[in-house]
Amino acid sequence: MSASYKEVNYSLRPAKHIERKMLTEALQRLSVFGKLSSYRYVGFGSIYFSDFKLFHRLLGISRMTSIEKDSFNKERFEFNKPFRCIDLKFGLSNDILPTLSWKDKTILWLDYDGALNKDCLSDIAEFCTKAPSGSALIVTVNAEFDKAELGAFQQFEEAVGKENVPIGITIKDMKGAGAAKVLREIIVNKIAETLSARNGVRQKQQRLNYLQFVNFHYADNARMLTIGGVIWKNSQAETIKSGPWNDLPYIKHDADPYVIDAPCLTTREIRYMDSHLPIGPEKAMKFPVPKEQREKYAKIYRYYPAFTEAEL
Repeated sequence: MSASYKEVNYSLRPAKHIERKMLTEALQRLSVFGKLSSYRYVGFGSIYFSDFKLFHRLLGISRMTSIEKDSFNKERFEFNKPFRCIDLKFGLSNDILPTLSWKDKTILWLDYDGALNKDCLSDIAEFCTKAPSGSALIVTVNAEFDKAELGAFQQFEEAVGKENVPIGITIKDMKGAGAAKVLREIIVNKIAETLSARNGVRQKQQRLNYLQFVNFHYADNARMLTIGGVIWKNSQAETIKSGPWNDLPYIKHDADPYVIDAPCLTTREIRYMDSHLPIGPEKAMKFPVPKEQREKYAKIYRYYPAFTEAEL
């Protein structure tokens, strides 16, 4: 598989940009489990390191590891590394993750640009087997599956493992947004299965649980799914009951997704609507933008990207 960063600038996709900002805000709530500066971040930085820049600046995380599968371009990754605190590991995540120490709380973002497969599920299981309580797992996968050709569903079953496909799921369930819902169920089941096995030898108060806090559907081009949550132990039940994420409008604890839909607007339209928010641009008169677009923007304006050209 070719390196997708050579074809797509991941820092410029509007829905991805919004997702990244929302995730940063949601991850700030992990402070109920300990100082964010004590966390480690592990992700796939690519040559843009967009999430690394945000998490270092806004979460205060200085221990960072970027896993890069493109080992033929080490110099380019080193050159683009924005901070000295980022440790580059070259190789596949299946090979790198088992070599990492897991004694400290970790935020792991498995930001795959491809489809869910057995290797992805292996990475998820690795995290859930070793990460301590308070750690967060985020998984992003391509959720496109509008395939009518013969054998497409069988190929999907082979890719993720037939044993991992929920009973009763057929190709009809994979149409449109249905694919993302099926993929989420497979990921959640893998998390639950792995934690159940890990809990077998633990005392009741030390048994681990998983709480999902984001379930994003979006499409800058291809349909994508991002699911994220935290691992917590029974002794932290009161912390969970306090609802550290409850005031964020995009938080989803179940299969119901939050759809990130970024409207296409001009800079002038954005500035005009911003001047009427958070009351709502729909109250402004003589504004030639469809109501549907105004409502979409009003939901996500705090996270909407501000792209401009500048001579640096």
